[in-house]
Amino acid sequence: MTAPRRSSSCCRTIILFFFISNITLAFTARSSSLSSVFVSSKTPFFGGSVKYPPSASATPSCCHDHNLNDVDNNTRRQFVTSYFLRPISASIVTSGRFASYLEPANAATTSPSSSSLQEQKDKDNLVRGYNRLQYLLDNWEEETTVCKIGQETTFGDKCERTPTKVMEYLGFKSTNDPLFKADTTMMRLKDVIPSYNSNREAEYYEAIDSFVQNSEEANSMAFVSSWGEANPGGGKDRVRLFIERSKKNVMASRDGLRTVMEILDLKP
Repeated sequence: MTAPRRSSSCCRTIILFFFISNITLAFTARSSSLSSVFVSSKTPFFGGSVKYPPSASATPSCCHDHNLNDVDNNTRRQFVTSYFLRPISASIVTSGRFASYLEPANAATTSPSSSSLQEQKDKDNLVRGYNRLQYLLDNWEEETTVCKIGQETTFGDKCERTPTKVMEYLGFKSTNDPLFKADTTMMRLKDVIPSYNSNREAEYYEAIDSFVQNSEEANSMAFVSSWGEANPGGGKDRVRLFIERSKKNVMASRDGLRTVMEILDLKP
């Protein structure tokens, strides 16, 4: 009983072996026939030679070399590169941040005349802004007080303190104010510091920091002052208190701006 079983097992193994061999041979023949369909074209396409199917005007396939090493590897690699990889890589390079590297070098350059005009405008804005701050401090009481005509204010007073002018003089109310984004203006002028003041570069940056910090604090104090009467326990005395606190920051901002002007050799 065991002998027939062993013989049957051997037969199944042999049949399976021949079946796998036939599949392998068929697959190899199929690959060879597909590769032989492509013939070489001498017309470059996307920068390289590509294999095309034979046409009526093409050279007969019998005259070409159908070696799989030449056709399979080179042809498929060139075909994929030409039709897929190169167009994709080109679209990536020519879009987004990489496109800026492909632009002409003179596209982003600024003419000397426009650069000098911007420099002079920045200097004029600093001088005007400094003079305005000095005027505000010299006329603090008048500039921070508004008197209403024909309308009684709280407690029967016709005049009341207002922090609006503090924000205006510091450049926080209008883009047309000379001190609007004054820190950016000062940073643009750092490259034109006179050579005889080159050793004061660190002092220049410290003055900018002082101006920015104190101007922002003065603006904050003025804003809080504008809501002094609306807050619980608030009143005109609270408005006056925060306005006077903002005055100290305005003075410090003016001093920082004056230091910047001295280093740039700008006269008020």
